[in-house]
Amino acid sequence: MESGVGSNLNERHGVFKDESWFSQFRNGSNPWMARYVYALIFLVSNLLAWAVRDYGRNAFREMEKLRNCQGGRGCLGAEGVLRVSLGCFAFYFVMFLSTAGTPRLYNCRDSWHSGWWSAKISLWIALTVTSFLVPTFIIQIYGEIAHFGAGVFLLVQLVSVISFITWLNDCCESDKNAERCHIHVTLLATAAYVICIVGIIMMYIWYAPEPSCLLNIFFITWTLVLLQLMTSVSLHPKVNAGFLTPGLMGLYVVFICWCAIRSEPVGESCNKKAEASNKTDWLTIISFVVALLAIVIATFSTGIDSQCFQFRKKEAPAEDAVPYGYGFFHFVFATGAMYFAMLLIGWNTHHTIKKWTIDVGWTSTWVRIVNEWLAVCVYLWMLVAPVILRCRQTTELA
Repeated sequence: MESGVGSNLNERHGVFKDESWFSQFRNGSNPWMARYVYALIFLVSNLLAWAVRDYGRNAFREMEKLRNCQGGRGCLGAEGVLRVSLGCFAFYFVMFLSTAGTPRLYNCRDSWHSGWWSAKISLWIALTVTSFLVPTFIIQIYGEIAHFGAGVFLLVQLVSVISFITWLNDCCESDKNAERCHIHVTLLATAAYVICIVGIIMMYIWYAPEPSCLLNIFFITWTLVLLQLMTSVSLHPKVNAGFLTPGLMGLYVVFICWCAIRSEPVGESCNKKAEASNKTDWLTIISFVVALLAIVIATFSTGIDSQCFQFRKKEAPAEDAVPYGYGFFHFVFATGAMYFAMLLIGWNTHHTIKKWTIDVGWTSTWVRIVNEWLAVCVYLWMLVAPVILRCRQTTELA
C-alpha cells in the first residue's frame, strides 16, 4: 500500500517537472509559481492605491457619485488608499483562513492555494470594489487597526532579516565550511563595517550640517553607539558570535536610520536632501518606483520565510510536504496590505502627502527609529539568551 502511494507521488512529481510553467499555472499544480501570482496581485493593489491617492480626482470622477464617498473625499486621497488596502487585506485574510495549517501537497487546500485563479482574482476584484461601498466610519476604524497590523508586519520582517543573518553566519562557521569561507567572511565583515562607517559619515554631512540639527545628530550618533554595542556583545568571550553578524546588522540599522531621516518632512532646515528633491523630476519618480517594488519584494521574501518562526526542533520534511507555510505566507501579505497603506499616507490618516512620495512625515520617521532600536534589542537578545539559558542550567545542576 505504501509503495503504491509513493509511486503515485513520484508520478505526480514527474508530471509536475515535465509540464510547462503555463500548464502548471493553469492546472494549479505549482505552489512555487503561485507565489509570484500573489505578489503580482499585491503589486497591482499598491499601484491602484497610489493612483487613487495621486490621480484619483482626474481618473475616478465617477466615485463622487457614490453615497459613501462624500463628494469624492471619502474615496480618494488618504481614505481611498485605506479602501484599496482594506480590499487587499480582506483577500489575503480570506486566503489565510482557508489555507492555514495545510500540511501536504495534492489536497483540496493545496489546490485552492495553487489554482482556482479565475475564482480568486474575481474574489479580489469583488472585495476591492466592495471596500469603496462601505461607510466612512468603517474605513476610519480600519485605518486605526492598520497601524497595529503594519507594526506586526515590521516585526515579522525584522525577525526574518535577523534569522537570515544568523543562518548565513552559522553556514559560514560550520565545520564543513569554516576553513573554506574564512577569507570570504573576513572580507564580507570588513566591507560591511566600512560601508556602515561611510554611511554614518555621509549622514552627518547630508542631514546634520549645522550644530542646531540636534535630533538628526542624536539619531546618527545613537546608531553609531548601537553598532559598537552589537559588536562588543558579539565579540564577548561568552558569546563569541564573530564579526559577520554585527557587521550585517550594522548595515541594516544604518539603512533604517537613513530611511528614517529621509522621511522627515520637506522644509526642515536640516534635511538638505529633501529640499533638493522637492520638485518632481525623473529621479523622484525612479525613487518612488523603487520604493514601491521594495515593499512588494520585502513582503514576498518575508512571506516565504516561515521557518524562522518554527520554535520546535526541525524534523525531516515528508516527501509531499508543502514547500512553505501557506497560512503564514498569506498572513504576511495581509499585514503587508496594511503596511503599504501606512507608507502611502505617511502613517497619518489625516496627512496630505505630496505626489510621487512615499513614507514621508514625522510619524514615519519615528516608526523607523523605533524599528531600528527594536531590531538591535531583538538581535542582542538572540545573542545573550543562549548564554543565560546555559548559566541557568549550570546553576540548577550545581
